[in-house]
Amino acid sequence: MEFSFSSSASKIVHSTAFTSLESGDALMIGVACLLVYLAIWKKFEPLLLLPMGFGCLLANVPMSMMASTDTGGLLNFFYQGIKHEVLPPIIFMGVGALTDFGPLLANPTTLLLGAAAQIGVYMTLIGAVFLGFNMQEASAIGIIGGADGPTSIFLASKLAPHLLAPIAVAAYSYMSLVPLIQPPIMRLLTTEKERKVKMEQLKPISQTVKIIFPVAVTIVCCLMLPGVTPLLGMFMLGNMFRESGVTARLHETAETHLINIVTIFLALAVGSSMTAESFLRLETLKIIALGLLAFAFATAGGVIFGRIMCKLSGGRVNPLIGSAGVSAVPMAARVSQKVGAEEDSSNFLLMHAMGPNVAGVIGSAVAAGVFLSLFGDASTSMDTHAALAPIIGNPEPGMQAVATVVEAIKQ
Repeated sequence: MEFSFSSSASKIVHSTAFTSLESGDALMIGVACLLVYLAIWKKFEPLLLLPMGFGCLLANVPMSMMASTDTGGLLNFFYQGIKHEVLPPIIFMGVGALTDFGPLLANPTTLLLGAAAQIGVYMTLIGAVFLGFNMQEASAIGIIGGADGPTSIFLASKLAPHLLAPIAVAAYSYMSLVPLIQPPIMRLLTTEKERKVKMEQLKPISQTVKIIFPVAVTIVCCLMLPGVTPLLGMFMLGNMFRESGVTARLHETAETHLINIVTIFLALAVGSSMTAESFLRLETLKIIALGLLAFAFATAGGVIFGRIMCKLSGGRVNPLIGSAGVSAVPMAARVSQKVGAEEDSSNFLLMHAMGPNVAGVIGSAVAAGVFLSLFGDASTSMDTHAALAPIIGNPEPGMQAVATVVEAIKQ
């Protein structure tokens, strides 16, 4: 074969991604760089936005085979963890291992504050329908108001997978902005006297109660809303690792190494779905606007109900802790503490705010289960083993081989 420098140079030039780079790809690379900037320099949820932004960058390099839709690509394999409900529940298990239900159990009425904050979910659903989204899409968008990233991803993957990228970006971006979004709303809806209310010290909770609680919640909620079992069940399992006292190694793994590894996979997979085709649409702007509305209504709902509880309790409940009903754990609780301390530096609301904060996690998962029950299409759900078989292979031959060996040993 005769060598030609000019033809070889031309072949190399045409094999680069520059020749296939379109305006949409370039714009999405700019979006990816923006997410990386916000993660590093502004510290907006860096553990999530950094890998998410870099995943978006990789997905929009032409010919890279790194988009979630590129069958056989690396990030396509990661994306199967979202598509088949693997990664979000594992994240929830890690969150459960980090969660202390003590403040909630010491003051069970704060569960109502977590429920009240879910008004943001339902108000956003109404707003999404008004803007032209169908009920499945509106439900996936509405759950942003729960301030729970894994739940948003879980529900979007089931009800509106084509909107997964903008929903995930909106959910995690606004979660990082909780310290900026919530305080003005909290001050607007409360008086100075209410913000200065000091609450009684919480009573200690026995280990037995802490063990019974996750089991009871799992039984009741999962029987009522089976669709939420992957999320809520794994959340409570992680909490059992924490409270049982006999699984220290599992607890340590779930709350550190496992959740960190899965967070990388989850964020990269979400980033890989942020292609020009899926992201550069009018719907994305609508979702971002609705996400802000969701957080505002959720905060307002919690604070207003906190004021009601303050009146009914004779001034023993500080309404600021109602803002922690969104499930941005523990950031929302810290915001309640910060705003309260601005009025009275001796007022410590953090542990009181953790009650509605963890209640918000349960509340957002329950809201997701309600939406799945109402708008999910059970007839189109695929058997997990059948769906994963083309990716990881059919496990049946291996199981048969194991059974044969076991039978031979018995004989």
